[in-house]
Amino acid sequence: MAGIKQLAGQTLWYGVSSIVARLLNYILTPYLTLKLSGGSYGDMTLVYALMSFLNIVYTYGLETGFFRFSQREELKNDLYNTTSVSIITSTVLLTIVLLLCARPLAVITNVGDHPQYITLAILIVAFDSLSAIPFAKLRQDGRPIKYAFVKITGVILYIALLYFFLSVTPRLATADPNSFFTILNNKNFGITFVILANVVQSAFVLLLLWKEFKDFKWKFNSRLWRELIVYSLPMLIVGFGGMINETMDRLMLGWMGVSKLEIGTYGACYKLSILITVFIQAFRMGAEPFFFKHSTGENAQKTYARVMKFFVIVISVMFLFVALYLDIWKYFIQNPELWRGLKVVPILLLANMFLGIYYNLSVWYKVTNNTMSGAWITIGGALLTIIINYIFIPRYSYVASAWATFLCYGSMMVACFVWGQKKYPVPYAWKKLLAYMVIVVILFFLHSWLTYLWDNTIFSVGLATAMLLGFVLFVVNVEKKEFQKLPVVGRFIK
Repeated sequence: MAGIKQLAGQTLWYGVSSIVARLLNYILTPYLTLKLSGGSYGDMTLVYALMSFLNIVYTYGLETGFFRFSQREELKNDLYNTTSVSIITSTVLLTIVLLLCARPLAVITNVGDHPQYITLAILIVAFDSLSAIPFAKLRQDGRPIKYAFVKITGVILYIALLYFFLSVTPRLATADPNSFFTILNNKNFGITFVILANVVQSAFVLLLLWKEFKDFKWKFNSRLWRELIVYSLPMLIVGFGGMINETMDRLMLGWMGVSKLEIGTYGACYKLSILITVFIQAFRMGAEPFFFKHSTGENAQKTYARVMKFFVIVISVMFLFVALYLDIWKYFIQNPELWRGLKVVPILLLANMFLGIYYNLSVWYKVTNNTMSGAWITIGGALLTIIINYIFIPRYSYVASAWATFLCYGSMMVACFVWGQKKYPVPYAWKKLLAYMVIVVILFFLHSWLTYLWDNTIFSVGLATAMLLGFVLFVVNVEKKEFQKLPVVGRFIK
């Protein structure tokens, strides 16, 4: 239980940074959907989809490799030096090559009229990749407070810059038509400003990490690097496949002639699954070093099983919290023409639940050095994503993309569980956890049916609250012994 308490504490801090950062970004959704047209929001969705792929290429799995090899005390200094030199060298080379190819990349991304978007996006990814190992060092050293401070400070700067570009600049231009601000006050600069603010944010974050960044020395252990690459390259495939599963649908929507308005609709509604996504991200920040540290313990498998139980309970509650109150969450999208995509939100919430469970299950191939197994699972999911989108986008547009995400993550979850139980058995209470997930889906459908019969906001919110509280009380009663062992919470459960 002590290990789980430590994981919970670190996840809380990583969660604070992720939740605050994501919620601040989330608050930008109504602001940006108000300031930008649906088509422009579609351009932004496409550019950030490309950036997700580039992020994986730039870091090529070295973060996970860093955590794996950091368990060997004698390698710590060489490990940080070698990974830092590797990342810096590859980042410089990749950035030069990609900047020379910015225009073709803009065409591929379906924003060919605006190659400057791609140029700025490449700079963002370059700064982020240089920050990757310093951030990993903070996580490995158990310093989530500084991690949270750096993340939140960067997001606050980003929001301040966006507000200046999109709201203050127009007022200054109106006050003095002959000023420099009149040039900046151009509606065509909207997305450029959004991405430029992100460039400044990423550069500033790197400066805040300067102490960790400069701690390395230009010493390169070629033997260690080869071992790192052998372990990490399959994680590059895992990451790249994961990005195909997560963002390829938006790129394919553009390639297959879907309008920018519909792409923007899908991108905006995708963000309504943010609470589950944020928790998963926060959990991964704390869990990855935690899993490796406890991999040699006597009760490692039992610990992983208990972590999974609490994880599924939390994301099941989050599913209800978003899905049952969807008529309220939709107002975070200020452009009503984008509300047409709300029907895909429950599908995406379930898909992200599957993804979170998959991340938990993936511990088996990471701690047993079978990273190629994870690569094969991810490749299978990526192929499924591409095939479903290719066949069904022409007929069902972004709804097909939502179902592709659902089926992809669901199949990866099942495959990882079955394969993992053969190679590294963990005593997951899978029947009970599956029952929790089925119950929340039934509650969602029941709520949808009853509110369809009586379309009343007060009734809808009241029913949602009763269902949410009822589920929480049910789980607490079933898992009473587990919850009694938790700090703080356990005092209130008799």
